[in-house]
Amino acid sequence: MINDMERIILVDDNDDELGYEGKEQCHRGKGMLHRAFSVFIFDGDKMLITQRSGKKKTWPLYWSNACCSHPRKGEDTAAAAHRRLQEELGFSCSLRFLFKFQYNATYDSEWGEHEVDWVFIGTYGGHVKPDPQEIKDYQYVDVATLEKDVEKHPDSYTPWFKLILEKVLESRTG
Repeated sequence: MINDMERIILVDDNDDELGYEGKEQCHRGKGMLHRAFSVFIFDGDKMLITQRSGKKKTWPLYWSNACCSHPRKGEDTAAAAHRRLQEELGFSCSLRFLFKFQYNATYDSEWGEHEVDWVFIGTYGGHVKPDPQEIKDYQYVDVATLEKDVEKHPDSYTPWFKLILEKVLESRTG
């Protein structure tokens, strides 16, 4: 039996809650539509990117935004974003909600993503203490350099990161 901490929120196309299911089941095959979040952290003109742990079932060792995960059953999405930032990177900072979007991505014949992803942004330049179960490596990268690298090496980055990078960068200046 799956406990509530392992259940994530199933949603419809309007992000209305439909029920709850285990995280693993939500990512099988093409995935079940569920709520997720992505956190982007900046320090001036640099963005914190993380390399996903090799233990991840989807997109292991790919580079992505600071952290991403799912709110649990009964958990507010913004609170979940703060919780995971602390759990995965060992720090807290103010986060601002930017937008949400829906996407579907297939990793392989067994695993995939189908999410309504809430995107948050924050600023932090202090000590980072990554959880090795979640993150293999991290770095702060100049935004212009990052954009060029994503264009040159798109297969090194997660699909959701590539889908929303430009919109996140535009939100910083707009």
